[in-house]
Amino acid sequence: MLTKKEQRLRRSRQTRVRIAKQGVARLTVNRTNLHIYASVISGDGTQVLAAASTAEAEVRQVLGAAGKGGNVAAAQTIGKRIAERAKAAGIEKVAFDRAGFAYHGRVKALAEAAREAGLQF
Repeated sequence: MLTKKEQRLRRSRQTRVRIAKQGVARLTVNRTNLHIYASVISGDGTQVLAAASTAEAEVRQVLGAAGKGGNVAAAQTIGKRIAERAKAAGIEKVAFDRAGFAYHGRVKALAEAAREAGLQF
């Protein structure tokens, strides 16, 4: 019997193989109960080109006194920030890697905010 985390990682492997064949930069998402992290990784998977998370001090101030990063509003903020940073690094198109997480809630909010900010995937 696989644990919940092992099931998620198993699902993510299939996506990563498919994205690796495309050879484009990937926008990968990781979420925990408290925070959400997003990073743009180069097509060959060797370097992080842009990153944003709710753990950054600047973002925590924007989110308010509690610095809550575990909600949809925080995910939207990170989506906008990662799109801005990717564009600053000269990246327009990415493949979305949800890392086995369901495309729902915070993951969906981050993706839609990044699209609205001009990132294509």
